[in-house]
Amino acid sequence: MRRPFIAGNWKMNLSREEAVALTQGIVEQLGTTDIEVAVAPPSVYLDAVGQVTKGSGVGLSAQNMYHEANGAFTGEISASMLLDLGCKYVILGHSERRHILGETDEEVNRKVLAALAAGLVPIVCVGETLEQREADKTQSVVQQQCDGSLAGLTNEQMSGVVVAYEPVWAIGTGKVATPEQAEEVHADLRRLLETRYNPEVAAAVRIQYGGSVKPDNAGELLGQPNIDGALVGGASMKVDSFLGIIAAAK
Repeated sequence: MRRPFIAGNWKMNLSREEAVALTQGIVEQLGTTDIEVAVAPPSVYLDAVGQVTKGSGVGLSAQNMYHEANGAFTGEISASMLLDLGCKYVILGHSERRHILGETDEEVNRKVLAALAAGLVPIVCVGETLEQREADKTQSVVQQQCDGSLAGLTNEQMSGVVVAYEPVWAIGTGKVATPEQAEEVHADLRRLLETRYNPEVAAAVRIQYGGSVKPDNAGELLGQPNIDGALVGGASMKVDSFLGIIAAAK
């Protein structure tokens, strides 16, 4: 049985005060839950948010990292630095980094391997654009991203990875993949993992859905057999809506 995992990606939003207050609200109102929960604030607020999440049922995630352990890489953050701040997870290969900042599958792969080597849990994002979906290329695009981003991982390493399917056309647009559309891709991803690794690994890996997830659509999405959680954007920046999605995962 895969444990549902709901993570909030705050992207480049909120002030320090707002991030801390939001975290306090989530921690205080979450209560006891079997759902795995994490928040990913901007990197400059990781320390402040981590002070609030420490010892709670909410995990701390970074939004990105660099693959090198240290060195002359101005502006970058290493896995060990994230661990120093109390991070357990790191989001890698988000579509905004792929499409706006030009990250390649190979770059994501280096980061995934570095995160695993350091003991972080990578949340590896894949997903197609609207143009690719309309050209019936969803399956091939997602497969290519998986093959490149997850290259060289052992069965054991892959079991420690979280995959997030995020159709680019549904991120922040208000458009949402139907439960059937999302489940189709999630099922394809699980079959791909079974082919690349084995049935045990495929059955163990959690695959989140991301793309305008809200409390009113979360239940139907999370009720699909191969959708194991959500990577939430805008709705994770309000206590009530984020907790509503977590409640839907139950």
